[in-house]
Amino acid sequence: MSGKLDYINMIKKVSPYNLKKGILYLRHYGPKGFWIKLTERFQKSDIDYKEWYENHRPSEQELERERKQVFEYSPKISILVPVYNTPEVFLKQMIQSVRKQTYTNWELCIANANPSNQEVSSILNVAGKKDNRIKVVDVPENEGIAQNTNRALEIATGEFVGLLDHDDLLEENALYEIVSCLNKDCKTDVLYTDEDKVTTDLDEYFSPNFKPDFNLDMLRANNYICHFFVAKKALIESVGKFRAEYNGAQDYDLILRCTEQAERISHVAKILYHWRVHKESTADNPLSKMYAYEAGKKAIEDHLRRCHTKGEVLQTENLGFYRVKYPVTGNPLVSILIPNKDQAETLDKCLKSIEKLTDYENYEIIVIENNSTEEKTFEYYEQICNDKIRVVYWKKEFNYSAINNFGAKQAKGDYLLLLNNDMEVISRDWLTELLSTCQRKEVGAVGARLYYPDDTVQHAGIIIGIGGVAGSVFVGMKRGYTGYMHRAAIQQDLSAVTAACMMMKRSVFEEVGGLEEELKVAFNDVDLCLRIREKGHLIVYDPYVELYHYESKTRGAEDTKEKVRRFQGEIEYMRSHWIDILKNGDPAYNPNLSLKKWDYSLKVN
Repeated sequence: MSGKLDYINMIKKVSPYNLKKGILYLRHYGPKGFWIKLTERFQKSDIDYKEWYENHRPSEQELERERKQVFEYSPKISILVPVYNTPEVFLKQMIQSVRKQTYTNWELCIANANPSNQEVSSILNVAGKKDNRIKVVDVPENEGIAQNTNRALEIATGEFVGLLDHDDLLEENALYEIVSCLNKDCKTDVLYTDEDKVTTDLDEYFSPNFKPDFNLDMLRANNYICHFFVAKKALIESVGKFRAEYNGAQDYDLILRCTEQAERISHVAKILYHWRVHKESTADNPLSKMYAYEAGKKAIEDHLRRCHTKGEVLQTENLGFYRVKYPVTGNPLVSILIPNKDQAETLDKCLKSIEKLTDYENYEIIVIENNSTEEKTFEYYEQICNDKIRVVYWKKEFNYSAINNFGAKQAKGDYLLLLNNDMEVISRDWLTELLSTCQRKEVGAVGARLYYPDDTVQHAGIIIGIGGVAGSVFVGMKRGYTGYMHRAAIQQDLSAVTAACMMMKRSVFEEVGGLEEELKVAFNDVDLCLRIREKGHLIVYDPYVELYHYESKTRGAEDTKEKVRRFQGEIEYMRSHWIDILKNGDPAYNPNLSLKKWDYSLKVN
């Protein structure tokens, strides 16, 4: 009874605005989807972000040191702000956040799209008189956010340009950190930072977005770069400035064009931008500006055309997040490599699911027999051999890497799919989806989203450093949940994916020399992916490829001296060969996030 009363009391506390928003969300997601979103939203972290944020802000002593810092390279940064009837308190706070910057070589270029608003014009006039770095241009008629921002760009004289919304805030050290980054790498011409959201009254900072380094597939799935975006003015001008036809997603469109042409893209992994949340803000209510998501879709479509990449862009149920469906080119043969020792029933379940639920027909299956002892296993092999399925025999000791390298030599396909025998296909387009993504010229390998039989996540990508060397993220999360910033449910580039289901170009597999046979059991897939990345190819996590993985959640206990010795040797191999990424951090992750948990929790310092 007390639980019911708590629920009733919670409903009573809901504001009319939030109640209305909740009804809209219920209609959009449906009852099941709405409940998932609601429970995900209110899941509590072990670490209070507000406390974490306060502990990670620079102290007054640090800010004073920054004010005295003399950089070898001190470019002027022009901050562009289109203003239109901005509430007085928001406008003043935005201006003050710029004036308090510890790096002083900046200018604030404001385009006022309603000069007849006396309150706004007066604030801007006073601000300009107080500080000559504040420049204002009047736009007699509101032309739209893209056009208004271009007007601000016209009066900018800085080498770099930063984008700031009229009601948002910069941290005092934002420009200092940008310039520090530029001094470390003079070739950088695009930069972005981490960000969070702040309530209208500035009482609470929440929903931090800790981003990876530049991530092409994630950018095609969502404008994760967003705030604070800084780029060379010459680059912005060369790609065509802001475009009116993309109003609502004009920053997304510009970011896509700038990153296409940038020589070097740098990410400052610090919360330096605060996105103010209020009722009309898409940060608080994504349903408030549906036109913006359609503009975002068009921006991605235009980006794909410029990249000479065919693909259909679809909006997902998570507004502001997209799926790109790439077409299969031609009809290449895919060789599916499945190592097997006994477990005929397990293998049979896997093979039947492939036969039943695979819409791409040009594939072969190579079962790599590895020292089976049960007679029924060999009887089963005789039953399954046909035009599509072959059995080849590995007669040496178990070595996962060597077994798959052996199988690859028997394969006829231009694409290799490493697949465990304890897998079950869920969706008909799984092989089509893998192949269509793998065929892209920049991609080396593609991984899938895998579930345990109880419909919890077994694999949604691998992060280097988790658990000491590498570990899967979102393990145990319920199916249907999307995780931190929807990361479990969007296409993105990662440093590694599991070989339990991994497709790669045969040419790339041969280019890197196949799997490392010194890694007999553990980390061989991680090592393979890192070597593929080292050659300049992308590793893509594709959540639209879904399979069951019947691996036990407690499988693989290293419970003998020999196994412990072998496992320690494999750990040492990874630490000696990949010390740089282990030391500097996974570029697909963020240094502010924990390496002891799988759910993108904050790191405890």
